[in-house]
Parts: sequence; structure tokens; C-alpha cells
Amino acid sequence: MNDLQYKYQGISTLSKAKGINSLVMAHQTEIEEVNNIPCFFWGSLTDPYVTAKCWSIIAKVVRSSFGPIPPSLRDPIVSAGAERLRFEGFSSCNGVYVRLDMKPESIDGEFIANGTTNVDFNDPMLNALNAIQKNEKVTLAVGHQEVQVITPKTKVVEKKVTLPMRWIKGLTSVQLYLADMEMQFELTKIQTIQLFQSLPKGNVKGEFYITKRAGKFMFSTLQTPDSARIGGIHRLRLLEGVLAIVDKIYVYESSDKETCAIVCEFGKMQLLMAFSPDAYRGFSGEGKALENMSENVPVEWVYGLNSLLKSNETFDPTMLSIENDIDFGTMKNLTASLSSMGLLGYDVAERTHFYRRLPFKTERILSLNPRLKNAKKLIDNEDIEIVVRKSNYIEAKVKGSGVVHKVIIDHNSQRCTCDWFTAYQGKRGICKHILGVKMMVS
Repeated sequence: MNDLQYKYQGISTLSKAKGINSLVMAHQTEIEEVNNIPCFFWGSLTDPYVTAKCWSIIAKVVRSSFGPIPPSLRDPIVSAGAERLRFEGFSSCNGVYVRLDMKPESIDGEFIANGTTNVDFNDPMLNALNAIQKNEKVTLAVGHQEVQVITPKTKVVEKKVTLPMRWIKGLTSVQLYLADMEMQFELTKIQTIQLFQSLPKGNVKGEFYITKRAGKFMFSTLQTPDSARIGGIHRLRLLEGVLAIVDKIYVYESSDKETCAIVCEFGKMQLLMAFSPDAYRGFSGEGKALENMSENVPVEWVYGLNSLLKSNETFDPTMLSIENDIDFGTMKNLTASLSSMGLLGYDVAERTHFYRRLPFKTERILSLNPRLKNAKKLIDNEDIEIVVRKSNYIEAKVKGSGVVHKVIIDHNSQRCTCDWFTAYQGKRGICKHILGVKMMVS
């Protein structure tokens, strides 16, 4: 899948006049009507120093890579709506996800429109952000206004930016991991600083764990029943720029103890950073998502909800079912489809999903799962034969390339004789053969 080349009609700028820093973030999307919106938000930051530090961390993440893919500039996406701003992005390797949740009390202004778009995080703007001091005043515009407080004196530059498909595929996966997490530890500022002082130097290999001994948190190579695993521990250095100003941090861990997330609390905003199981492995966007895509949901329903819901709005499937007279079972399948397409995010602190309008056309999002396409192809070609079908047991034969695979779905376990399942044992999602059988019998 090729990445998209976007063109910013202008560049993000930060200027200072009469003691007030004015920041305009240029935006660009694939959706024409959204791209024509002059401005999503216009107002001021109530804590610009902390906000600037968090934006710098986001920029650091999206310009980093911990795998074979070289680091490159990736401008983050921002969701505006429901009195909140959310900035999101991935490292180039897709192994680190970062999100800044700016609560209503962190901004003072007007939401002119709701939606999600890419914003230009260029070097001059980031350098200016790093120079912002405490108690300075900063106004913010996400997008350009026709009547601007800022009028750039320099020539407007049209900038191209590559928006990777991997990000969208990552968004379909990472929120499934987040929804599966429970809080493991809560650390004060002092405990946080002490913990990071014990962070090993260099690109350390092997598994490390956050553990608590005698009231003190530390990194250890020994796993204990209540420890939290950190894959690719050197990636934690991405957080070093905000440790001095954080109020506290929360450590979350998935039920399979493979993935973790750290939430930095600043009072008016939260910075979340989630880490894939290992540095060489990213949030692929297909693995976990495929478990929830066995039900075929009419695309018209997806379009309908997309027009009904606003960016950052809390997604409550029960209330949506009642208010719109949708069957609960249908809503469950629809929710799974929305999650699998990256249209739902997850807030680990509030333990709720929120709706995310992506800067992509819906048909493009629907095309990002080749394993799903291949599973449908197996069904269309009649390559699946159900041998045994009972209430809690299914056995099937699936034609492959010169071989017939055996698929068994027994209660909550599932297995296949194909090379994919043998290699990964379900850790990177179900294979197309299991998926095809599940879709056929659902």
C-alpha cells in the first residue's frame, strides 16, 4: 500500500507580538470538505509551557524509529471536538504510539468545526516551541483563519508531507491493546524520577520489568507476579523531556503482559505513550483487529454513524442502540467494525472509547486489511469445507497453495496447520484460513 503525498497550502508558524506568542498549525486532509474548513479551533492555551513540552515529545516520537524503517518526518494528526484537542502519532517503525489529550480546561477558545486532520510540525515551529517560557501567553489556531491574528511576513511555502498507511493501520490496532489494559502502578513525581534514573544506558537487549521493592520502583530483568513488562526499554527515553514537570505517571499493562502504556498526568492534560511488545515489532494494524472483523457490516451503516458522531465524542454503544433503535447485537458488530477501521480510540484513564474522524476517505480505510480480503476470497472461491460444526466446536478444511489446511475452533481457542499460525501461534492475529472459517459460520 502506497503512502499518500499531501500538500500543505501554507506552513505552521509561531510569531510573537506584544508579548503574545501566536501559533497557527497548517492542516491538510484527504477529505475535501474538511480541508476547506478554514479553522478547527481558535483560542489560547491556559498552560502553554507544559503544552509546548508535550508537543515536543510528540515530535520526537514521530521522528524516531526503532526498527528497520528509517526515521522520517511524520506530521501528527489532531482531532478537534467535544471541547477537546487530541494530538496523535506513531514512530516511523509503528512500535511507539503517542497521544496528548488536552482537556477542556487546557484551552480557552472556540471550536469552529469538529474533525480530524494532519498538522504541520516543522522545524522552525518546534524550535520556537522549545523557547517558550513559563507564564508566557500563546494563542493557537488549528488551521488557517481568513481573519488572522497572525499574518506571516515571509513567503507562504507549499509543503509536501508523506502520510504513511502504517499509521492508519496502527490506529486500528493500538486502541484494541489499550482497551485490554489495566493500571498496574501509580508513581509520584519523585518515584518517577527515581525510576528513570535506573534506566539502562544504550540499546539494551532482553526483557525488562518495572517492579516495586520496599516502596521504590525500579527496572529489573527479573519478572515478579506484579511487575510490568517493558519491551524495548530504551524507547522509554522518549519521555525524558517531561519528567521534570509531570505530576505523576500511571503504568498500564495488557492482560497478556505483552504490551504496556505510560500515562503522564499534568492536571490539565495527559500524555499517553504505548509501546509494542518489542522494539522490532510495531502495531501492525491487522493482528488484533482481525479478531473483530468476522461479521460483515454494511458500509452504509459505517457512513451513517460517521455522519452522526463528532470527533472526540464519547462512544457509548448502549445509548446509541437505544436512541437510534439499533439491535444490541448489531451494534456490537458495528462497534467492532468501527474499532477495526481505526474510527474509535480508547481512553485508558476514563475507560471509554471516543470517536475519531480520520483524515481519510472511508473506502480507503476499508481497503487496508489484505488478510480480510484474502479470507473473503476463500469464501467466494468455495475453498472452505466445514467438516464438523457443533455449538462449541468447528472443524474445517481450507484449500491453500497445493495443500489443504485443517482449521479447528474449539471454545475460545483456534488453530490452523498453515505456516503463519505455526510461526506466530496467534500472536500476530489469526490467519486468513481461521478468519475465513469464522466469517463463514458467523
